[in-house]
This record gives sequence, structure tokens and C-alpha cells, in this order.
Amino acid sequence: MLVLDDDAVRAALKPEQCEAAMVDALIAHAEGRGSFPLRTVTNPPGAGAMLGMMPAHLAGAPGSFALKTVCMVEANHARGLDTHQGLVALFSAETGVATAILNASAITEIRTAAVTAAATRALARADAEVIAIVGAGVQGRAHLRALHGVRPWSEVRIASRTPSRATTLAADASALLGDDATVVVAPDAEAAITGADVIVLATSSREPVINRDWLAAGGHVNAVGASSPTARELDVRTVADAALFCDSRESLLNEALEFRLAREEGAIDGESHIRAELGELFSGRHPGRRDATELTLFRSLGVGIEDLAAAELAVVRARELGLGTEVSL
Repeated sequence: MLVLDDDAVRAALKPEQCEAAMVDALIAHAEGRGSFPLRTVTNPPGAGAMLGMMPAHLAGAPGSFALKTVCMVEANHARGLDTHQGLVALFSAETGVATAILNASAITEIRTAAVTAAATRALARADAEVIAIVGAGVQGRAHLRALHGVRPWSEVRIASRTPSRATTLAADASALLGDDATVVVAPDAEAAITGADVIVLATSSREPVINRDWLAAGGHVNAVGASSPTARELDVRTVADAALFCDSRESLLNEALEFRLAREEGAIDGESHIRAELGELFSGRHPGRRDATELTLFRSLGVGIEDLAAAELAVVRARELGLGTEVSL
């Protein structure tokens, strides 16, 4: 069994390769070759943390089971740690033998941004050139790296409730993009989002950080940060007005607070408002954006098959590079 720590996962799992693996995994789901139930969450009163478990299966050769077990600890922001801590375990679908254990923080960070990159590549206008990233934490940094080659950005706007983090991420953006793009630290989310072609919401907010009035015609929004049924980054009007795409209908219906609120307020009809899953888009089953003026929205929930595919790719690349530690269990 191969054990990959945080450094080994990051060395093995490159954003561009991970993006391709996410496309393949979500197509497999759309074609009935990959499955995953809703995540199970244990949230003890007063614990200050939650434990989530996300199993998945991918059919074919070789075929795998995976289980991500992750603790979500909001107080880790103040400690300088990722809020997601845990592991991903891989098992042979044929024998059940455990084949690998990987650091879950790195897997989650990289695969989440890779899925967003694939969604943006498919849904954003071809001439999109101004991107706004709201949230300058772990996912803000990961999305900067994953999205920098998706379009030829002329302007990158960064906004964060913590100005020092925004400044640091802006410096990273300048180093990554060089003279090709202007990098701006926006004073607030409204200034970052207004008029942007592509927006990434990567915050831990429990209330909307976006307003429909700020969004330009033809924009594309990636809502990434709200990973529990009690958090949301989107206002109801944005949900109602947008062509809505997701990685999993089941996850969206059960875990996305802003979707539930929009349905309860009568702003949307319910499940029929979901345009398509990403796998349906990537496989050609759905055409995606209809015209250059349409507002598109990818609501990311994160699903187990993404962890499975990212972990499998990391294991293959790690073995090629001689990374990790082989142990007997």
C-alpha cells in the first residue's frame, strides 16, 4: 500500500492533469460507470468540528473503491491550517485490498479547483478575460493556479475579508501571470465582481457574498465555498436567473442551501431548474451555454468520484516519480 503525504500529493497531482481526470470521472458518472452516495456528516453538538465520509466506486479496469474521511474545522483558519483534514483510502474493486492512503487536504484542494477549471472552460464565454476571485484562502490560491490557463486573462481581481490574504494572493497572481494581466486587490466583493466575466466564490460565508445586480450579461459564476447545507454564497436572484450546472443533481438537491431557499421562495420550479450535470456537458449530452448573453452558474458541491479519480492519478504519477512510502497493512 502506497502512502502519500501532503508534499507527495502536491508533487504528483498537477492541475492540468487533474482537470482531465475530473472530466473523465464525471463523464463516467453520467454514463453510469461511477457511483457515489451522498456524504455522511457527523456534527456533534459543541465539538466545533464535523466529520464527513464520502465513498465512491468507479467501474472498469482496474476498478476502484475509495473512501474520503475528512474533518472540517472552521477554527483552523486562525491556526493557519486548511479547514479540511483527513485522508483518502483506495481499495481494489476486485479484491478489496487497500492500495493507497493519501492526504485528503491536498486531494480536496486540487481536485475542487480542477473541476471548476473544467466547468469554466466549458461554460465561460470564449472571449472572457476578466476574472474575480472572492476568497483568498486555500481554495482561492488553488483556483488561481487551476484557472490561469483556461482563458487569456487580462485582469485578475482579488477580494477577501482579510486584506493581508488578498495582498498575498495578488502577489502570487502577478508572479504566475507576469505582464500578461493586471492584478487588482479589490476593496470588497462588489468591486471585484462588478463587470467581471468569470467569478469564483471560494469563501466560508454562511450568507450571500454576491448580488445579482453586480453580474454582467454573459458572465459565468463558480460557487465553490459553501460545502454544507447551512452555508451559502449566492443570493436567490442569482440562482433564479442563471443557467445552473452542478457536479451532482442529488448533491445539489440535498446539500445546497441557496437552491433550497430559492425553491421555497418560489423563485425556481425545483429540479427542472438544473440545466445539467457537468458529466452530461462534458460527454456532449448537453450543449451548455446557449448564447453570449446568458448568465451561467456552476454550483460545486464536491463528490466522492472526484476524490477517487484524483487519488488514482496521484498514485500513478507518484509511482512514476518514486514518491511516497510503500507499507504493508
